[in-house]
Amino acid sequence: MLQQALDFQAESDELLALVEGLEESDWERQTQFKSWTANDVIAHLHIFNYAADLALRDSDAFGDLMRQLAAARNRGIPHLAFTHAWLGGTRNRDLIVRWRDYYREMTGRFAIADPKRRVPWAGPTMSVRSSITARLMETWAHGHAVYDLLGKTRSETDRIKNIAVLGINTFSWTFANRRMQIPSDRPYVRLTAPSGALWEWGHVDRTNCVEGSAIEFCQVVTQVRNVADTALKVVGPDATAWMSIAQCFAGQPEDPPPPGTRFRQDPANRKSN
Repeated sequence: MLQQALDFQAESDELLALVEGLEESDWERQTQFKSWTANDVIAHLHIFNYAADLALRDSDAFGDLMRQLAAARNRGIPHLAFTHAWLGGTRNRDLIVRWRDYYREMTGRFAIADPKRRVPWAGPTMSVRSSITARLMETWAHGHAVYDLLGKTRSETDRIKNIAVLGINTFSWTFANRRMQIPSDRPYVRLTAPSGALWEWGHVDRTNCVEGSAIEFCQVVTQVRNVADTALKVVGPDATAWMSIAQCFAGQPEDPPPPGTRFRQDPANRKSN
């Protein structure tokens, strides 16, 4: 059984428990992430879960979906508008059920797939392991917007190591994606896991390093938080440059949120927007 697939379901179930408690008035409240709503977050997760699953079981159908997305974009149709139309207007609790049933079904297919098999994606092909890890990462990262909106704190586990590894593995990609020179020396990374375990990558170098909370490191590489809003210790020009633009997800270069713009909101203001 592919552990990353089981971790993906566990992370999705964690978010499910949160959104099942939403009041009807919460579904269309705007989050701090591009003013997306909870409906937008779950819709986005669902369509790309579906796309990843198609890539695993029907590459031709996956290609058709990607072409539909590209055609909509070329016609000036925003991604979310396409997604909600593709869902036929399914929203709120009906959307929860659709998303939940599908991610649990696809978990079974990924769990028994060859983790090294290559599957298509929007850019280069990915391994099955990388594909489902990316779905875990997206679920965790986009879920943050809803946790922040509701003033809730996620109960973190060491399965976020999957995200930390993505962050480490995309060091070069972060710079190459922006057509920037890739630093020759990767920073030493030393993180404290939710369990208290220590995770380390690279050779020890206190002049070029990132140290601190694994949760905050994952928040930075997924662009859930600006590094200035964390307690991470970042030393050296290469480490500083990396943390200022870190991006562990595919696509065009994205800038991190400005300092102070992504944070856990006061639950007392739940009805304020």
